[in-house]
Amino acid sequence: MLTAALQPSPALSHGFDGFIAFLHDPQAGASTLSPKRFSDVLSIDLQTLATQAHVHRNTIHRAPASESVQKFLREALRVLRAATDLCGDVGRAIFWYRNEPLPPFGYQTAEQLVTQGRTDDVLRYVESLEAGAAG
Repeated sequence: MLTAALQPSPALSHGFDGFIAFLHDPQAGASTLSPKRFSDVLSIDLQTLATQAHVHRNTIHRAPASESVQKFLREALRVLRAATDLCGDVGRAIFWYRNEPLPPFGYQTAEQLVTQGRTDDVLRYVESLEAGAAG
């Protein structure tokens, strides 16, 4: 798990804290994450992000600070943080989140599971990997 490398990106060069700082959209509000920046870093289009967040595509453009958009971004970041803590690299965590089929979940990816609202299941899985690696 979490072994593939990703080309360095300025958004990822300062670890997870730098990634969060990059996603912060101060123009939209003090605690708002940028859906555009998130989609850029994860290499997905805004339509795909809207589908994942279960909102209309115009919501991403017209109301990026909406609760439904921000909730999805925060849930994805919870998983990405846990994966980063496990592997030590944001780029590898993003690659894993988007691409690694997870056997206990019918070979769905973490991204698919978060889209389904199963963030806590993914977090328990990552924690079990961490416990296995540590214990």
